[in-house]
Amino acid sequence: MTATAIHAPPPRRSGSRTAAIVVASLLGVLSLATGAAGAVALWGDSERDDQGYFSTATHTYTASTSALTTEELDLDADIPNWLAGDDGSYGDVRLKVAAGDGGPVFAGIARTADVERYLAGASSTEVTDIDTDPFDVEYAEHGGAGRPAAPAGEDIWAASTQGPGRQTLDWEARDGHWSVVVMNPDGSRGIDADVSAGVKIGILEPIGWSLLGVSALLLFGAVGVGYAGLRRR
Repeated sequence: MTATAIHAPPPRRSGSRTAAIVVASLLGVLSLATGAAGAVALWGDSERDDQGYFSTATHTYTASTSALTTEELDLDADIPNWLAGDDGSYGDVRLKVAAGDGGPVFAGIARTADVERYLAGASSTEVTDIDTDPFDVEYAEHGGAGRPAAPAGEDIWAASTQGPGRQTLDWEARDGHWSVVVMNPDGSRGIDADVSAGVKIGILEPIGWSLLGVSALLLFGAVGVGYAGLRRR
């Protein structure tokens, strides 16, 4: 009696097909995410004004003290190093400041430690929080009986401007701890200023197109992996 050989069926490849579909799905999701990020970057780039700045609306800030200051701007920690230009700058900052009564106003940017030494013993008001819609601002007052010297005579400013009417302050942002200061030119108390801020960042457009390119590559990869997986038997 002759034994009949029994041949086992070839192994099924459903596991490899499933893995391919999973990988293709992940690549598709990544493609959508990077594509959306690229579109947002390009949309943001299109929102610049005719001078290349992203600017806020003009709002009024008031203080009964001798100086109006921002909280410390920590550019060492808050901005990734890869955003810095070849010269180490993080972009251009522009402030437009005008006294509410049309009179003279001073605005300057200096290192926070220098500002604190300059205003030591004088009263100042710090902007601690801003809501944009609707606009609302919170302040913290720091007492002091002294009157600071005229700000324009100090050598602490990285950038400053002074005069009647609307003043424009341009500053090339760099590493460090910085504060913006708005004052009356003579250091007297009582500040009523209309302020808008803008920033110019030249890398949004290349970032946007780069992300769209990565999105396209991921999409091609998803299609290729999915097609290879589905055509397997």
